[in-house]
Amino acid sequence: MPEYLIAFNDEWVPEHTTEELQHKSETSMAVIEEMKSAGVFVYGNGALDASTALFSVEASNGKPIFTDGPYVETKEHLGGFCVIDVPDEEAARYWAGRLAVVLDWPQEVHRFPDLFGSDD
Repeated sequence: MPEYLIAFNDEWVPEHTTEELQHKSETSMAVIEEMKSAGVFVYGNGALDASTALFSVEASNGKPIFTDGPYVETKEHLGGFCVIDVPDEEAARYWAGRLAVVLDWPQEVHRFPDLFGSDD
């Protein structure tokens, strides 16, 4: 089956109180548990923001150069994601829609290309 990435940028998330974030965490984890029960959940994580960035790395003369900051300037960065393994785009839309509703912020969906020619 194809794998899909469901993700959101941290900048898409409005300010929330601690209680609001706790509630959204609980409701989104309930959807993740449904994904696990349905056998479609591959991996996910969230609560990423500027404070979780550790370093950046780029190549220079064939060697990695690590920098603890400043980071590449960007207006948006990944806030959270999950990977699901579902039969088609319709199923991906279902799960992304569930997350968008319980979190009340936009989700973006990407289909991973089949680079390795699996038989799924």
